[in-house]
Amino acid sequence: MQADIYFGSTCRASKKYKKVLSPYDGRVASEVAICSKDDAIKALEVAKNASKETKKTALHVRVNWLLDVAKKLEEQKEDMARTITDEVGKPIQFSRVEVSRAIETIKLSANAMMSVHGETFDTTAMPSGKETLAFYKRVPVGVVLAITPFNFPLNLVAHKIAPALVAGNAVVLKPTSSAPLTAFKFAKLFIQSKFATKDALSVVYSGVGVNDALVKSPIPRVISFTGSVPVGREITSKAGIKKLALELGGNAATYIDRSADIKIAAKQCALGAFINSGQVCISLQRIYVNKEVYYEFAQALKEETKALHVGSPYDEKTFIGPMINTKAVDQAKSWIQNAKDEGATLFYGSTCKELMFAPTIMTDVTEEMNIVCEEVFAPIVSLVKVEDFDEAKTKMNSSPYGLQYSIFSNDMSTCKRAIDELNAGGIVINDIPTLRFDIQPYGGFKDSGIGKEGPKYALEEEYTQIKSVVIC
Repeated sequence: MQADIYFGSTCRASKKYKKVLSPYDGRVASEVAICSKDDAIKALEVAKNASKETKKTALHVRVNWLLDVAKKLEEQKEDMARTITDEVGKPIQFSRVEVSRAIETIKLSANAMMSVHGETFDTTAMPSGKETLAFYKRVPVGVVLAITPFNFPLNLVAHKIAPALVAGNAVVLKPTSSAPLTAFKFAKLFIQSKFATKDALSVVYSGVGVNDALVKSPIPRVISFTGSVPVGREITSKAGIKKLALELGGNAATYIDRSADIKIAAKQCALGAFINSGQVCISLQRIYVNKEVYYEFAQALKEETKALHVGSPYDEKTFIGPMINTKAVDQAKSWIQNAKDEGATLFYGSTCKELMFAPTIMTDVTEEMNIVCEEVFAPIVSLVKVEDFDEAKTKMNSSPYGLQYSIFSNDMSTCKRAIDELNAGGIVINDIPTLRFDIQPYGGFKDSGIGKEGPKYALEEEYTQIKSVVIC
């Protein structure tokens, strides 16, 4: 099935399409339109004109719009889950979870918008003031540009377009070309809803000149991007005066304290390190283990990892399916070889057949090795032996990233210190840093980006702006 272009509510075929192959078996999963610079410019102009109407649409209509989409998505849940699995090879059990989360994200966006409001001020509070009616209200920003990645091709789209649309904006969506049909089907639910505002949502895809045309244009007032640091830097350098919401990944870490329940910690760490083949911004990559329990934990983690099923993403029991493409596999192999060359030990895994990369545990890893310095984005986890929490904290905080960290400990004072002293946008106690709830604010410090996802927080920080009013 083709992923066509949407210029607002009008669907148009492209002159050229590119085949998207399943990373599992190589069959054609979909075909994505190859867009041009002119397509990008046209989509922006359509959105600009539509924004004049979207901001005037009654809130109850916008809320019902989202609820209608959530209902339709629930009805098409299995088809959408299959589409995700077809395009990116995500195990079907997790594709279904993603669809369920997207439905929740849409509903959260609708609910959050009901609570977005202004505030009145007493302008006699200062000697220079006088009696007035003064208040502020939140209004839409106008046009939002949303750019999304392959690893959560549905829910990350939902996190951007649902709050943006319910706030009264028009949106131009540029989804990953690795999962275009997922985004196309999702956008279609919004566009064909009986509550939709005409032309409020456009969809374009990659092509020569598309990125620059979208990012450099003065039309979008917000760019919401999830992806790599290099691309985030490029967007920042080209965007001009706009709001930027950049979720740029991380190098998630946890600390295993000597007081931790080793069995529970090992089980959760295996899940956090290898879910979605490690292709998650908050995939557990670094595990700092107290020296007193290092070998016990390493063995427990190995046993838990052995129990994870690697295989067909259509098999209900599969935990780890294929990586997204050959480039990702080659990079994973390179990480492992470089670490071995630097003195690390391959403790478990590293076998690979085509794009099926087995979960891999590296031990004897030191802080200087590239495998812990950079974001790996593969099913590889590294164990680092430390004296105590102080050493672990220093090493964790030394990373240029700061998205989410965690700690496993039954010592309350250590847990409190972790909350206060770990430098990341999210801290998890006694679970993996991969844990995320869509209702929470989500976003990192340092090179992990700026801005927050989570419908309530995205509405307040990105998709609305404050208009101040004084009536004398």
